[in-house]
Amino acid sequence: MEMMDRIRYINMCIVEFGKKFGMTAQLSYLYLKRYNGLAFLDKCYEAEHLQSLDSALDDLKIYCKRHGGTIR
Repeated sequence: MEMMDRIRYINMCIVEFGKKFGMTAQLSYLYLKRYNGLAFLDKCYEAEHLQSLDSALDDLKIYCKRHGGTIR
């Protein structure tokens, strides 16, 4: 069950990240994949899913930026 919760959480973050930054879910996925955001969400799931969604999305933006992402 934990794996399904993790998958749902990551999917929600992909969609919401896209909405927050004006991207489709597909573009959001590609951006997060390219700049290691998906790996971050998977690795840090235990901590991130306990935070507010806005806080998690901000962490995700910062992490991607450190890996070459250009979203501000």
